[in-house]
Amino acid sequence: MADGQTPPAPNSEAPTRPQLTEWYRMMLLIRRVEELAAKAYTQKKILGFCHLYIGQEAVAVGSAAALTPDDYVVTAYRDHGQIMSRGVSPRAMMAELFGRSPGVSHGIGGSMHLSSREHNFFGGYGIVGGHIPLAAGAAFAAKYRGDGRVALCYFGDGAAQQGAFFEAMAMAQLWKLPVVFLCENNYYAMGTSLERQSYLIDMSQRGDGVGMKRWQFPGFDVVEVYENVRRAVDHARSGAGPVILEAVTYRYRGHSMSDPAKYRKDGELDSFRAKDCIKNAEARLLALGANAEELTRLQGEVDAEAQDAYDFADKAPIPDPATLYDYVYAPEAPAAAPGTEGGR
Repeated sequence: MADGQTPPAPNSEAPTRPQLTEWYRMMLLIRRVEELAAKAYTQKKILGFCHLYIGQEAVAVGSAAALTPDDYVVTAYRDHGQIMSRGVSPRAMMAELFGRSPGVSHGIGGSMHLSSREHNFFGGYGIVGGHIPLAAGAAFAAKYRGDGRVALCYFGDGAAQQGAFFEAMAMAQLWKLPVVFLCENNYYAMGTSLERQSYLIDMSQRGDGVGMKRWQFPGFDVVEVYENVRRAVDHARSGAGPVILEAVTYRYRGHSMSDPAKYRKDGELDSFRAKDCIKNAEARLLALGANAEELTRLQGEVDAEAQDAYDFADKAPIPDPATLYDYVYAPEAPAAAPGTEGGR
């Protein structure tokens, strides 16, 4: 195996039962909130586009656990689970989907444009692959300041075919930027299967062209995701340069709520449901001494929290029309005094 394909040696202890319980809880919360979001979309309470993350929860939760709160996250538009895994509340996330003012983007971004400066979460972005250079820019700022931060960039297998992706990779490797590029390979770019869009089916191999450290791993176990992303993050933070990873995962729903996903092969979805990340976490917890009653109680708490987020968003006010042009135009500069450079 070539050096570029070899993950660094493990440098972290296995997660404790409390840690794994929290990861399980977050994955379950993301799924329940998204199931309610699907319901709200069919009721036309959520308008526009809505791209669900159901099936991919382990990637968001495991990778977020490998970061510090100061690290940067940049992502595309399948961003619900990722922003919740960074600590944004289900209420704030769901209110944004409903287009309500308490939403994380003040109700003006919607499903595809979730962002939180407080949580160093910059995204999502609707242009496929267009956000990847922004992650390289965040990493450049971290290196320039010497603040020890790392940028984590999520993108899909379809985005790995875009020109901006290749340019960002080349610059990140040239300047040894502290960035981890994490491809969530869910097998489809909208409705186009991986085999029909790329000769390579391991997107981490894109790193070979620039000499970047890279490897692929399964994304169906939150612990396995955590361990792999933690190694990559530590490598980047050490100053050794960027890493590109591919997490093999699968989305259970269509590309968006308007996609019936009829392009799947017979039995394909069922085969991936058998690897479900939430079931895998349950099995790990039971092996660590948890019992069915504990998990049932936790599931009830998660269901209540998800329903609370739905109810909160449904009753929240819409944005004030007076704020329509906020964040669109720069504030008007004050008039320069007569006789000054700008006041001639």
